[in-house]
Amino acid sequence: MTPGAANARETIPGPVALFGSGEIAPAGRRVHEMLFQRIDPPIQVAILETPAGFQPNSAWVAGRLAKFVEHNLQNYSPQVTVVPARRRDGPHSTDDPDLTAPLLAANYVFAGPGSPTYAIRHLAGTWTWHLMLARQRRGAVLALASAFAIATGTHALPVYEIYKVGEDPHWVPGLDLLRPYGLELAVVTHWNNQEGGANLDTSHAFMGVERMRRLEAMLPPSTTLLGIDEHTAVVLDFAQGTAQVMGLGGATVCRVGEEHAFPDGATFPLEVLGQIRIPALDEGLPAEMVEAVLAAEGAKRALPPEVAALIEEREAARDAKVWAQADELRDQLARMGYAIEDTPQGPRWRRV
Repeated sequence: MTPGAANARETIPGPVALFGSGEIAPAGRRVHEMLFQRIDPPIQVAILETPAGFQPNSAWVAGRLAKFVEHNLQNYSPQVTVVPARRRDGPHSTDDPDLTAPLLAANYVFAGPGSPTYAIRHLAGTWTWHLMLARQRRGAVLALASAFAIATGTHALPVYEIYKVGEDPHWVPGLDLLRPYGLELAVVTHWNNQEGGANLDTSHAFMGVERMRRLEAMLPPSTTLLGIDEHTAVVLDFAQGTAQVMGLGGATVCRVGEEHAFPDGATFPLEVLGQIRIPALDEGLPAEMVEAVLAAEGAKRALPPEVAALIEEREAARDAKVWAQADELRDQLARMGYAIEDTPQGPRWRRV
């Protein structure tokens, strides 16, 4: 018997963690640990290569994230897979369902370094992006850092194009991750960056204060600007209706002409960012995508015949009050990776 479950098509949104930077630094590790503790094992991590897919070493960039998870979070026994979806076309296409299949099973999706505009161009409207949205709506955690956090906004900051190439300050349409939740959010990471020293203001994602004021004035009045300091994350919890700041810095919310600063450890209502709603599971998603996600969940919940037989055998031993045999069968099931809980309604199981 499977654990009690919500409606098979219900939206049960997982947290979204937006990192200003430092996603594999000690402060970032604490955020990952907090989120891992909220996931039913086994923890299955999918690391997305797309944001850095333009780089010849994009596999190394994603592999570095994978090694961090495997080594620094080994106490949680995470199962880590890199999804090498690098661009919209070609042999590593973000539109290839077979290539991105690990996302179907993932309950933790991790993506970060790279280019915001590249990520947008090669993810918007693709199978990969829709699959990420569907998995988050069914409880998976999205841990999104730096460039990718910027890309997920309603409006996204073309950092390299402005800071390195010299284009005039402007925004581009982003992936709009949170609009289905009622939020029009522009995310700016590296909010407190000081790499430029005394001679160059590189705060606000290398834009500096003056350019960021101009950029903020370009946003529609309905858009909220969320600035996240380096080595800091803002965890959006739609189930609890809260946002939590974790790390070495803080978060800044600019909305309808007002600015609010939240330090490390602060928790504030999501309504500070906008009017919250919970979307339907299939809202804005292809029907075949939703069916693929639900089918994968069903297969994951299904018990192998040999395990089902042992559970029935154990239940018969308990009915006959042959407690030693029941305990032995429970231990055997545990060795096979299944924990059994006895309830008045019958045995409940979960994978461990």
